[in-house]
Amino acid sequence: MSKQITVRLPDELVDFMDELVATDKATSRASVVARAMVRERRRELAARDLDILSEHGGYDDLEGLAPTAAGTVLSDLD
Repeated sequence: MSKQITVRLPDELVDFMDELVATDKATSRASVVARAMVRERRRELAARDLDILSEHGGYDDLEGLAPTAAGTVLSDLD
């Protein structure tokens, strides 16, 4: 399922999107926006992982990260 939205972007970003489409690096402007949003979501999740590590201490081998992360609610990303 998808939703159609309207966004305003600076001309230089639209020109960049059009260049990506023209050079077959993207299939459409919408695909560029979707790809950017997926990357932003991953960045946000990585920032949360860093917060968890910072709050609960560093895990030299990341052994303790999984149990700590499993207890972290990410309801705003659903």
